[in-house]
Amino acid sequence: MPTVLITGANRGIGLEFARQYAAEGWTVHGSARDPENATALNGIGGVTVHRLDVGDAAQIAAVAVTLADAKIDLLINNAGVSGAENAALGEIDYDTWLEVLRINALAPLRVTEAFLPRMAHAPTGLIVFMSSRAGSITSNIAGSRYPYRTSKAALNAVVRSLALDLLPRGINCIAMHPGWARTDMGGAVAPLDPEESVRCMRELFRRVEPHDTGHFFNYDGRELDW
Repeated sequence: MPTVLITGANRGIGLEFARQYAAEGWTVHGSARDPENATALNGIGGVTVHRLDVGDAAQIAAVAVTLADAKIDLLINNAGVSGAENAALGEIDYDTWLEVLRINALAPLRVTEAFLPRMAHAPTGLIVFMSSRAGSITSNIAGSRYPYRTSKAALNAVVRSLALDLLPRGINCIAMHPGWARTDMGGAVAPLDPEESVRCMRELFRRVEPHDTGHFFNYDGRELDW
């Protein structure tokens, strides 16, 4: 069966990916910053849980060594932070902004670089980056949310460049907006169930072709503007 590696798999969208892929019999590697307290993730049969703070280069390298013999077909860069959502203009914490950029834009590429050798066997490997419509410059009609918006816009630029660099290797890269789902980050009033979001995204993943690489998609398969 295929193998998937999911960062930030201890809750929300990442946890639902782990549930659904494990239920289909995939080999699932899920990461969490605190594996001992990742109760829900540890409770999914067939999932191997790894300690991984994506902002820690040493931990990324350590997991890459642990999985040195693994053959990864699908890498889901899901881990991320929201930062100070309600910071008003004139009250922005620039240190927090830099941390959001580091985790949301730089860390996914560092993770990808570390695990690319484990994807060399896959003629049609796929790397997914959990972005957000908040990172779309075209769709920004509300302003504010400077740290989060810029981090996801930067991530989208990473995806676009990486897709071109990996095209000769046959590895596809896409950016995803998972929708406004009922997770810790999305909140209880969000209209979308995480199960539906992940089910729809997984259906899209099955259909990704080389002409889709470097594109930005909504959870339901619609292409989004940058």
